[in-house]
Amino acid sequence: MGLMKMLSFPRRRESISSPSLPWRTNAEHEMSNIKRWIVKGALIACAMWSLTSAQALTMDEARGIAVGESDARIEALTQAVAQGDDKTALYLQALADDVVKIANGQVLVVRDGQGTDPVTGQAVPVPPDAEDVMLNNRLRGEIDTALAALKLFSADVKVRRQAALSLLKEPDASRAALLEKALASEKDPAVQSLVRQARAAAMLGSDVANDRLLAARELAGSQQPETLLLLNQQLAQEQEPSVQQQIQKSLAAVQDSLRWGERLGTLFTGASLGSILLLVALGLAITYGLMGVINMAHGELMMIGAYATYVVQALFREHLPQAFDAYLLVAIPVAFITSALVGAVMECTVIKHLYGRPLETLLATWGISLVLMQGVRSLFGAQNVGVENPSWMSGSLQLLPNLQLPWNRVLIIVFAAAVLIGVALLISKTRLGLFVRGVTQNRPMASCMGVNTARIDTYAFALGSGIAGLAGCALSQVGNVGPDLGQSYIVDAFMVVVLGGVGQLAGTVYAALGLGLANKLLEGWTGAVLAKIAVLVFIIVFIQKRPQGIFAMKGRSAEA
Repeated sequence: MGLMKMLSFPRRRESISSPSLPWRTNAEHEMSNIKRWIVKGALIACAMWSLTSAQALTMDEARGIAVGESDARIEALTQAVAQGDDKTALYLQALADDVVKIANGQVLVVRDGQGTDPVTGQAVPVPPDAEDVMLNNRLRGEIDTALAALKLFSADVKVRRQAALSLLKEPDASRAALLEKALASEKDPAVQSLVRQARAAAMLGSDVANDRLLAARELAGSQQPETLLLLNQQLAQEQEPSVQQQIQKSLAAVQDSLRWGERLGTLFTGASLGSILLLVALGLAITYGLMGVINMAHGELMMIGAYATYVVQALFREHLPQAFDAYLLVAIPVAFITSALVGAVMECTVIKHLYGRPLETLLATWGISLVLMQGVRSLFGAQNVGVENPSWMSGSLQLLPNLQLPWNRVLIIVFAAAVLIGVALLISKTRLGLFVRGVTQNRPMASCMGVNTARIDTYAFALGSGIAGLAGCALSQVGNVGPDLGQSYIVDAFMVVVLGGVGQLAGTVYAALGLGLANKLLEGWTGAVLAKIAVLVFIIVFIQKRPQGIFAMKGRSAEA
C-alpha cells in the first residue's frame, strides 16, 4: 500500500475553458504525464534492485556451504540455489573446481594464487593460514546437481536442455520453486516440456496425493528412459488407488513412446555388426571365394592390421602429439600394406605349393596363424593394448531420447561401404580384376592367353590379406586389440562367405548384413548364446537345401 501511495499522484486541475491559451494547457498535461512516468519508473527500478540485492549470494550462505556438517551444508546449498543468481553459480563452480579456501571465517576463491571474494567479486589477499574446503562424494554430487539447476537460466538452449535432463534424472522436491522460475522465463517449447517433466518428477514424491496424481499425468508425455525408473519406484510404494492407476497408465504411455527407439537401436546394432562381418569377410571372399584357399590365418592378418594401427598411434603420440587426431588416416594405408605384405610372403613361400590340396592348405595356414600369434606375443606382450579413438570419432549422435548412435560405429559402417565399393570397382573395372576373374574361371585358358597366373595368385592373395588388415584397423576402434583378436571372427567370416555364395561379393554383403541383424534380433528374445546356435542351425539347413549359397557362381567354373 505504501508503494502504491507513492506511485499515485493527485490530478492537477486545469482550466480547459480558457480560450486564450489552449496549447499551453495541452503542453502542461504532456509534461505532467512524462514526469509522472519518469518518477514511477525510477521507483519501480529501485524496488526491483532492492529485491535482486536481497536475493544475491551472502557471505553467511557461502560460509554455510563451505563448512559444517554435510546435512547443514546441503540445506544451505539448497537455499542458495533457490535464488538462482550468477554469483551463486560462480561460487558453486569454484567449489567443484576445488579452488575455494577459508580463513578466519572468510571464504575465498583462489585461482593462480589470486584471491577473490565470492560475494563482492573484489580481489582480496590470501592469508597464509587459509585452508582448503573439503568436499565428500555426497556434497560433490549435490553441487553438480545444483550447477545443472542454475544452468536452466543459461542463454544457450542446448545448455538449458541438458540442465533440464539432468534434473529430470535426479529429481529433488526442494528445487520445485527454481523449476517454476525457469518455466516462467523459458521460451523454447522443447525445453519447456523437459522443465515441466522435471518439475513433475520432483513432485512425484509429494505427501499430497493430488500432487502425485498430477505429476504422474504430466510424466505420461515423457520420452526419457529415466522416467520409467521414476514411475516404477513410485508405483512400488504408492498407496492411493487413483494415483496407482494413473502411474500404470503413464508407464504404458512412456513405454509406447520408447519402443521405436529400441527397435531402431536394435537395427543399428545389427547393421553395425553386419558391417564388421562384411569387412572381415571381404578379404576371405577373395582368398577363399575366388582362389579356393582355406586360409585359417585370415584372422591373424586382421590382428596384424590392428597392431599396425596401434604402432602408428604410438608414433603419433610420441612424435606428433599435436596431430594425434590424424593418426587413423595414416593407419589405414599402413594396416593395408602391412597385412598385404605378410599375405604375399605367405603365398610365395607356402600356399603356392599347396594349390589344389585343401586339407594341406588348411593345416599349413593354421600353423602359420599360431606362428603369427606367438610372434605378436613376443613383440607386444600377451596383454591387450589400448587403441584410442580420435576426437572426431568420439561421442555419439542423439536421434531420439533413447537412441544414441556412437560415432565410431557410424563411421565404421561408412568405411565398410567405401571398402566394398572399392573392391567391387577393382574386381570389375581394372586390369588386375579382369585377370583375377579370368584365372578364377579358367586357369589353363588364362595361362594360354599370356596371363602370368602365379603372379596374379600372389596379387589376389595380397589383396585379400590387405582387406583383412583394413578390417583389423576398423576393429581396433570398437574393441580390444590382442593376440587372439582374429579368433573371434574367423568362424563368422567363413559362414558369411559360404552362405553368400563362393566368389560372390553381392552374396557376401547380403550374408553379412543378414547374419548381423539376425544375431541382434534373436539376442533380444533368446540371449547371445542361443542366438548364435540358432544362426548356425539356420546356416546348416540352408546349405543343405542350397549348397551354392545365396548366389551361385556363373561361368565355366560352375560346370567343373
